Amino acid sequence: MDSLTFLPTSTSLSCFSSPDFAKQVRFSLWRQSSLSVKWTVNTARPLLYTVRSNLRDGASMKVSFSRNSDTHVLEARCMDEVYDSLVERLLPTAAATANPNLKYIIGLAGPPGAGKSTVASEVVQRINKKWPQKAPSMDELVESPEVAIVLPMDGFHLYRRQLDAMEDPKEAHARRGAPWTFDPARLLKCLQTLRNEGSVYAPSFDHGVGDPVEDDIFVSLQHKVVIVEGNYLLLDEGVWSDISAVFDEKWFIDVDLDTSMERVLKRHMSKSNRSPDEAKWRIDYNDRPNAELIMKSKKNADLVIKSIDLSA
Repeated sequence: MDSLTFLPTSTSLSCFSSPDFAKQVRFSLWRQSSLSVKWTVNTARPLLYTVRSNLRDGASMKVSFSRNSDTHVLEARCMDEVYDSLVERLLPTAAATANPNLKYIIGLAGPPGAGKSTVASEVVQRINKKWPQKAPSMDELVESPEVAIVLPMDGFHLYRRQLDAMEDPKEAHARRGAPWTFDPARLLKCLQTLRNEGSVYAPSFDHGVGDPVEDDIFVSLQHKVVIVEGNYLLLDEGVWSDISAVFDEKWFIDVDLDTSMERVLKRHMSKSNRSPDEAKWRIDYNDRPNAELIMKSKKNADLVIKSIDLSA
């Protein structure tokens, strides 16, 4: 095993494992951190890079590259390190975006129970907290604007009345959460408006009522980073593939399905007041089949984020 220690000066690093093979490795701006990169060469398997940074007391993450794919794999010892790595990945982009109409839009996908909402919320909060450091010229008396925002896909559920109008309403309600119970064309139009005009009103979702809430989220001109989170954002079929093409980066949270389904089971019982038997039936009939479909879209991601089981 060879190793190399270097000081990056840009967001793009070239690492060579042999004279005739080179991979371009793209990391976020690591400021003045030295990175130690180790690799093994095996043409039959992906290359594995272990990256150590002094940003967080020797924190480490692993980035896996394949000759036929530009997908990166992010691993860390705790979720705080995952959040911080994602923030460091996005902050330079936000700082470099001078045109208020320009948006850096990330699609964050993963199965139910993967932690998409938590990851998106944590990353956005940390970007907004760190933003004043990136804009030191701002008047201290003026409240720092939020430059990052989460746009959940949940607001693009079909309304219950639309499910009622389907050929088999009972099946439609039982399968709510499947791809065909959303309105992807409306989501695509929303994202295209955001891309072309720099701002947009979007619906949220009221879980108590069970329906979208119109115009409840406003992505303004001041927002530079938009994280769209949802189950099916990376599907490569129909309108979903057009949605995926809008994103500047595509992230996927990789989680063990048994672990994610256990989280969903607890969610059904605590938030939906379902009995254990009802919750388990819904998982077997709807949630797990949806999750298995979603996992197939992992191959379309630019960055795969390894979920950490906090209960372990």
